[in-house]
Amino acid sequence: MSRYPIAAALACVALTAASLPEKGKPPLSAQTQKSGGPIDPDQARLRFDAADLAFDVLPDTETLRGVATLSFTAKAPLERLVVDLDPNLPVDAIAIDGAALPASAWRNPEGKLSITLPRSIATGGTVTAQIRYGGQPHVAVKAPWDDGMVWAKTPSGEPWFATTAEASGCDLFWPCLDFPTGEPGVVTLHITVPKGLKAPSNGILLGVDPLPDGRTTWNWRVKRPNTYGIALTVGPYEEISGSYKSRYGNTIPLFYWYLPGEADKARALFDEFAPTLDFFEGEIGPYPFADEKLGVVETPHKGMEHQTINAYGNGYAKAPEGFDWLFHHEFAHEYFGNQMTVANWDDYWLHEGYASYMQPLYGRWREGNARYATMLADQRKSIANLRPVISGKLRSEDEVYDLAKGGPGQDIYYKGSWMLHTLRGLIGDRAFKGVTRLAVYGRSDPRPGNFVPRYTSSEEYERIVRRVTGKDYGWFFDVYLRQAALPDLIETRTPRRLSLRWDAPGGRVFPMPVEVQVGGRTVRVPMTGGTGSLPIPKGAHVIIDPDARLLRRSAAMEAFQAWRDAQARTTKSAN
Repeated sequence: MSRYPIAAALACVALTAASLPEKGKPPLSAQTQKSGGPIDPDQARLRFDAADLAFDVLPDTETLRGVATLSFTAKAPLERLVVDLDPNLPVDAIAIDGAALPASAWRNPEGKLSITLPRSIATGGTVTAQIRYGGQPHVAVKAPWDDGMVWAKTPSGEPWFATTAEASGCDLFWPCLDFPTGEPGVVTLHITVPKGLKAPSNGILLGVDPLPDGRTTWNWRVKRPNTYGIALTVGPYEEISGSYKSRYGNTIPLFYWYLPGEADKARALFDEFAPTLDFFEGEIGPYPFADEKLGVVETPHKGMEHQTINAYGNGYAKAPEGFDWLFHHEFAHEYFGNQMTVANWDDYWLHEGYASYMQPLYGRWREGNARYATMLADQRKSIANLRPVISGKLRSEDEVYDLAKGGPGQDIYYKGSWMLHTLRGLIGDRAFKGVTRLAVYGRSDPRPGNFVPRYTSSEEYERIVRRVTGKDYGWFFDVYLRQAALPDLIETRTPRRLSLRWDAPGGRVFPMPVEVQVGGRTVRVPMTGGTGSLPIPKGAHVIIDPDARLLRRSAAMEAFQAWRDAQARTTKSAN
């Protein structure tokens, strides 16, 4: 359907005054709160070809109205169509292949919208559903740590709106397949906003349509988007734009949308785009979405990796490393999360661990090893080792992110980062770069136009390491990914010899080589079978792992963390 009839239909929706929902309201069903995990059998029968999404954003009543036109191909015979949609957004009408359905043909009590099809769809057949819906969607309490709508005001009092959906998923504001492999082939967005506001979104801007009442409809198109990466952002934005000539010969459009009155700060952040791109393209490969854009938009929440329109809310904070960590982290997700996406949230560390590790690597690229070591040391303090990083099971996003639900929590960031640091030290820079490139692109020779977004897993990552190095590092991943505790390096000294032994969780053999500095000389000690030794001159000063390449147990770190946590509890009780 053309976007113009949809926009016209939305413009005719009558607005009714309503009390504005408080933060955390209206409540979410358990189904809507969950993203990922085991896939519904009916949804597993669908290939999601395209979504045409028209939104009317109504800040005065904090209401969202939408018309979603979803196209699917049946991978197996279909009797019904099942998509995810928050029941806080009631469905008004549904049409299948242009024919209106009676209200009795669908139900959505808990957020799993089930539509009885008027005819069976054979394998290979196609079906298009148009779903008209709307209401007051769930309001986030503290986005992006929880999800929902963020209805805010700019410093000058104008409407400022954004969505976040990583944990709870896309069904918070549009009907979708809410699991990582539910990506549609293409999404077209039509976002209608009040007069004077703009709506930066994913992909390429197709045009802006003026409406008779002064509102405008912003039309965008994005290919193969991560479902939680679809985002609505609305505000009285100003824009900086430019272009970047890639080392791969193509030109990448650059855009930053920011609030009025921040031109100097905005320009300083925009100036970080080009060097960051240069680093990533040199370290990994071509920017994955160069034919669309590198886009960033200022939001009333901290940030999120929305594909080609990353949310930025760091307040232009300054840091000792000299670059904006939030912009850098969210940009890293264009490679690790949007281009390379895990099929199962259980492997979430591949998104967050890599995105976290790219920051010390960038510090090294900019300033050298001292900055790299400083940034890694800061991350090391946050590794908790309470749960294994992966479980080997299908898990939802919150089952990974939430310690109370048995997940590894923040360790997907910092333990993941340190594991990659240790792996790079083990296999060398060249092999590590080769591993990363294969994981991101699925090929070792990426060029603009010869790759598309892909899915991966921890198991595939291990296979890639084996393929690149020619060696089996199962022992490495078994300990760092599948065990909670870190390996402990036990040392025994005599006047003339240093003996080392790895004590790994479960008594596993852990043949990780260890560097030892003896006087002014550093040697690499093989640890075949998990043990090794070397002679040392009498009275020599010995430093084990002098460059901190190894992720291992540290009694000093454990004592510090226990003290820090006790201090935090004392402060909390005093307040």
